[in-house]
Amino acid sequence: MANVVVVGAQWGDEGKGKIVDWLSERADVVVRFQGGHNAGHTLVIGNTTYKLSLLPSGVVRPGKLGVIGNGVVVDPWALLAEIETLAEQGIVVSPESLRIAENVALILPLHSELDHVLEQSRGAQRIGTTGRGIGPAYEDKVARRAIRLCDLADPDILTSRIDGLLLHHNALLRGLGAPEIDRQKLLDDLLAVAPKLLPFAEPAWRTLDAARRAGKRILFEGAQGVMLDVDHGTYPFVTSSNTVAGQAATGAGFAPAAIGYVLGITKAYTTRVGAGPFPTEQDNEVGALLGKRGHEFGTVTGRRRRCGWFDAVMVRQAIRVAGISGIALTKLDVLDGMAELKVCTSYRLGDETLSYLPAAPGSQQRIEPVYETLDGWSDSTRGARSWADLPATAIKYIRRIEELIEAPVSLLSTSPERQDTILVRDPFAD
Repeated sequence: MANVVVVGAQWGDEGKGKIVDWLSERADVVVRFQGGHNAGHTLVIGNTTYKLSLLPSGVVRPGKLGVIGNGVVVDPWALLAEIETLAEQGIVVSPESLRIAENVALILPLHSELDHVLEQSRGAQRIGTTGRGIGPAYEDKVARRAIRLCDLADPDILTSRIDGLLLHHNALLRGLGAPEIDRQKLLDDLLAVAPKLLPFAEPAWRTLDAARRAGKRILFEGAQGVMLDVDHGTYPFVTSSNTVAGQAATGAGFAPAAIGYVLGITKAYTTRVGAGPFPTEQDNEVGALLGKRGHEFGTVTGRRRRCGWFDAVMVRQAIRVAGISGIALTKLDVLDGMAELKVCTSYRLGDETLSYLPAAPGSQQRIEPVYETLDGWSDSTRGARSWADLPATAIKYIRRIEELIEAPVSLLSTSPERQDTILVRDPFAD
């Protein structure tokens, strides 16, 4: 019985919410292991839509345990607001259904302020951050000045941590001509939120180890996508954490050898939010059509997503870097009715042909996609629940993608409804 890691295999927004929800019904424990509340998952269960950012998707299902691992950065107020929103929808989140690693680093109001100030100071070099303080919070964690959840239990330690934090950040804000942080207000705000958050805190690694030893099925839920990884993505237009599957072990305190299957979520085309290279982008009628049909707007930010053809080079690279076992192909129905489809099979850089996305920003800007043209299909794939329901040319498109990315399609999603899913291989069965 495999423990499964789910990661995005593009630039995020691949439809992980539905797939994770579909898998969470088969899991006992669902774990978030990186990122913050800058990434959103939309779950549609029956007639109810749930929009989650920090909470693991499993919390909307009775009897499932949700865990926020140490690799996540947590905004206490955003988390409590999310819990409150779910309560209004009839979902009660309590310490019985949610555990938070006691050593998670916290996102503070000052982090969001810094995010905005720094982004503004970059001018034309902005990287497209969501402004939610994720990056500055990770910076503090790496610089060993972060305030962690466990610090809220000790006012003396907390006060000392705040002093060390503000020694750095107030000097930075002064240099940028921005107002300094009010020490007392920050301390009062954290002391006020502590009793609401601390009941969820525990050594999460112990809980996950016990679940593993008991033979429980554990689902690790990634945010963003592999090509936004701080090391392996299109730097500097990346997120502030590692988004590859290996982070599931580090970000949750879990044995790497106990992870059995890595599922990469991949759209049947490509999208990206914000700035950064996008070789197959279609800033034309094709891109507009994909965006309209796919409802391509961010769950958290509402920002319009850039759209383009499927990039097999990038996905193949993500599969190799992240150790992806198989993919879940989503939004196939968005391509319905298009006479022809294009797939990027390689890049051209001057006189050179590349089979990978180079790390150098200059090269990323200059590469040109090399396309293969495939026949489209006129029949609808929306709602298909078996291969027999799919047009022959749609199946050919899927098979060609499998050949190019060198990985099998394990799941196929044909609408936002969770039951409209074709299971080829159950990741938990490995």
